[in-house]
Amino acid sequence: MTNDLTELLLAVWPPAQVLVELAVPAVLVAALRAGASRYARTRLRFGDLRAASGRLSMRHRDLVRAEWPHGTFLQRLDPAARSALLRLGTERPVPPGQILIHEGDHESHHLVLLVEGLAKVTVGLADGRSALLSLRVGGDLLGEMSALNQRARSATVTTCGPTRYRAIPRDQFNRFLREQPQAAVELAAMVSDRLRWSNRRRVDFALYGTRVRVARVIADLCRTHGRRTPTGVIIDVRLPQPELASICGASVASVEKSLRELRASGLVETDYRRLTVRDLPGLRALGELDPEDGLDPGDG
Repeated sequence: MTNDLTELLLAVWPPAQVLVELAVPAVLVAALRAGASRYARTRLRFGDLRAASGRLSMRHRDLVRAEWPHGTFLQRLDPAARSALLRLGTERPVPPGQILIHEGDHESHHLVLLVEGLAKVTVGLADGRSALLSLRVGGDLLGEMSALNQRARSATVTTCGPTRYRAIPRDQFNRFLREQPQAAVELAAMVSDRLRWSNRRRVDFALYGTRVRVARVIADLCRTHGRRTPTGVIIDVRLPQPELASICGASVASVEKSLRELRASGLVETDYRRLTVRDLPGLRALGELDPEDGLDPGDG
């Protein structure tokens, strides 16, 4: 299973059963017995994404001190745990289009820690197409559920650009969790956040029309992949409309129409390479989002 098992299981199981199935309680118990302290979060400041993942030759010390994107596993860890994790496994540079995890694979149970770059998580559909589940950036951990319960991978992870990652064997990661109980707590927190994200997507599909869903997804991309500039927030992800439609749970034609309306309203600007949000507060309002669902209030 990949790290995005949660998005798939929520379609058929309630969150409580998913957590049990994914063995997160066991991880938490081990962490609490070791006396793990509560974790502290910091917010992503736009521009830090490039600082954290834009240098191929960063030394270990630089990686430990880097400000990783908000919500990623490396960002959640304290320096000691981050340093220990960045020493595990083998680091590998790969080109765009490289498959790091194969859906249905029963043999491999290693984890993937993205050091830099961008990867997409997809699942195959019955008609032969692929559905995009999520995007992952430098600092994100992938494949942890399969490593914990040794089941088949549930999705495919493919690089979207030049990427550097660490392939971490299962036994090394389990030993890391025993020695770094704070990391075990953060792992459970990360899974919880992904469950919350999945629940919100289910609500979006049930309650909102396509234009609102598109606005909500773009606001979320601002938070995870945005870069603030004098003219707006540039989303540093090249996301073709078919993949945006896949995330929104809508047809490509409906997403194209919604984007035209957002452009006409002055909320966004698009070209073939990138998407720029010109009016994030207006986009938040359209998506019926709270301020924390987009940029930090001080960054708006």
